Amino acid sequence: MAFVTQQHCKQVAAESFKASLLHCCPFRNCAFRSRPVAVQRYQRQRRTLPVAQQSPADDITPAWSTDSIGAQLTALTPHSGYHYDGRDGRFFEGWYFRVALPEPGKSFAWMYSIENPSGKGEFTAVGAQVMGPDDTYLIHQSSDVKTFWADPDSLALGACFQRAGQMSPPRVPVTEGQFNTAVAEGFQASLTSHHGSLKRREEGTVGQLPSTAEKCSWSISVVPQYGWGPPLGKQRATAGWLAAFPVFEPHWQIMMARGLATGWVEWDQQRYEFQGEPAYWEKNWGGGFPDKWCWVQCNSGWDDLSCTAAVTAVGATRGVLNLPGVKEEVGLIGIHYGGTFVELVPWNGSVSWDVAPWGRWSLTGRSDEFEASVTATCSGDGTALRAPTAERGLAPACRDSFSGSVHLQVWRLDSQGRRQGLPELDVRSSAAAVEIGGGPWDSTWTADGTMKEPLRSLVQLPVDVEGLASALPGNLKPPGL
Repeated sequence: MAFVTQQHCKQVAAESFKASLLHCCPFRNCAFRSRPVAVQRYQRQRRTLPVAQQSPADDITPAWSTDSIGAQLTALTPHSGYHYDGRDGRFFEGWYFRVALPEPGKSFAWMYSIENPSGKGEFTAVGAQVMGPDDTYLIHQSSDVKTFWADPDSLALGACFQRAGQMSPPRVPVTEGQFNTAVAEGFQASLTSHHGSLKRREEGTVGQLPSTAEKCSWSISVVPQYGWGPPLGKQRATAGWLAAFPVFEPHWQIMMARGLATGWVEWDQQRYEFQGEPAYWEKNWGGGFPDKWCWVQCNSGWDDLSCTAAVTAVGATRGVLNLPGVKEEVGLIGIHYGGTFVELVPWNGSVSWDVAPWGRWSLTGRSDEFEASVTATCSGDGTALRAPTAERGLAPACRDSFSGSVHLQVWRLDSQGRRQGLPELDVRSSAAAVEIGGGPWDSTWTADGTMKEPLRSLVQLPVDVEGLASALPGNLKPPGL
């Protein structure tokens, strides 16, 4: 754990004061963006958060380091880094970052993907999708994979689609001022900051899924609260330690189940300003998305205003050992609340789901200690989104909405597997993100999550892959860990 020095406190105070002056200045964005017509401000939670120091534009230096975020680095999960190992074959990696605003349906999610980074293959592209309020949509796609960069050891990625001047675009996270000076269109993201500006660009995209927004710009800082694991304990790989090997197709990692986001987003002519609103990070990598999946995620809007619970529930059909035709249906329910982490997966219990083609999700799970139920509904139509697929590249493959209503219940079980009275957690929210993907979806999908042997027994072994990898020379360490 890092200790905060008096000098660091003074620096944060000075930076916060400077940021407050910039926030009050009506001309602070005129140098590079026109002022939007309408401004929507959210200040439900008043928190003072560190802001990135503005450095001279001609002196690009990394803004993300142990010194700058201190103890927040303990929230890093395994697989936060970029997994590409230089191969020429089919490979993708994708990231999902969401900020949930207080009004139902008023959220933002950014989805970044890189496909065939070697530049070889039928589907070679960098994709940047944004899902906006009321299920609106924007995509910017480029076939130039050299514009993309990512860190193999940490959550840090970005792309420059258009330069702002003669300066070389950064390939590490930098301050907002440095980024805006060098990048006219593009993005950069880390665990604690997220900046970018995009315009719709659909040239080369697959499928009939046009943007419904023209442009988006944003600047967001994040304070992580939950990674994936006990809040004060070692963070875990979402799919267990076997995720470090080419066992599953694809792989999946939740990197931040809940954080607090502060900043602004300009969505066409509307500006949204927010402070201390819940955020979420996850990622996938491999050859392509699952054949079929369902997903529910919520970390905000609970009817108990003191509740800071975060839940992610998923069911999916995935490949195993890269063997043609070898599939398994696997599920997960993960919940953080009140200092407790509940992880219900096929290797420590059971997970089942009953999901309609659209509008209803029901997932349940049990372990020796806990039982959980996640039920969600959505009356709106949602919007289609693209996802990296093995057969078509970045193509329409899923349907999402920010207007899900979710009911979350958790019971603690006694030694006989019986519920100990009323639910330990029983909350509802109308701010859930819900999704179905792949297919076919011509009828209700009812399934029990399973894990094939010997993988089920192997994943339960206490193997510290991250610890072993850290002892290897840099050139032998698997990328992504």
